[in-house]
Amino acid sequence: MADELVHSHDPNHPANLICELCKIFYNNGWVTGTGGGISVKDGDKIYLAPSGVQKERMVPENMFVMDHPSKEYLRRPEVYKPSACTPLFMAAYDIRGAGACIHTHSQNAVMVSLLYDKEFTIANIEQIKALPRVTEPGYLGFFDTLTIPIIENTAHEEDLKDSLEQAILAYPGTTAVLVRRHGIYVWGESVWKAKVYNEAIDYLLELAVKMRQFGIAPDGAIGSEREQRRL
Repeated sequence: MADELVHSHDPNHPANLICELCKIFYNNGWVTGTGGGISVKDGDKIYLAPSGVQKERMVPENMFVMDHPSKEYLRRPEVYKPSACTPLFMAAYDIRGAGACIHTHSQNAVMVSLLYDKEFTIANIEQIKALPRVTEPGYLGFFDTLTIPIIENTAHEEDLKDSLEQAILAYPGTTAVLVRRHGIYVWGESVWKAKVYNEAIDYLLELAVKMRQFGIAPDGAIGSEREQRRL
């Protein structure tokens, strides 16, 4: 397929956005080494970062491009392999109609997956208001509880597909899934929404770890006896 799929001076072209965001995520410590990834949907085309590439050094020419309806590659660079995240990105597109999906190896996500069992919950924190209700219009409120399911890791990332799909279906209000000892998948209606959701969730994950260190329950009620003792 012609390389015009990734050759564009438009900074909002999906291939350019993936490179820009991966540099940001690298600087945040979310995609160190060659871990993590991002995918952006543009119409019927899905742009995917390749596997095994240092995310801060990626260029548009590294991108894979897939036709969403057929799941066939329109552009497949010979020197790279498709991302192992691809089947999981597709779950967000197929089940949730997402416009972009982000996968990070954030240490905050890994720590939370070690501190919680089947799901992560947090409430009464202002940053929750940055996240969508998903099942109805609007965003979560200050007094709402954010719940994110946690699935078990597998030896090969593509083998997470079934359990991730099950979690998405079992938690219709979630816009993310945590993978124990691994990281997190976050999706949104657009690439910018996915970015905001990912940033807000990572903030909340980090805060939850710190709250637990101080003996404060992240999903506890305001003014609880434990919280009052800490004031």
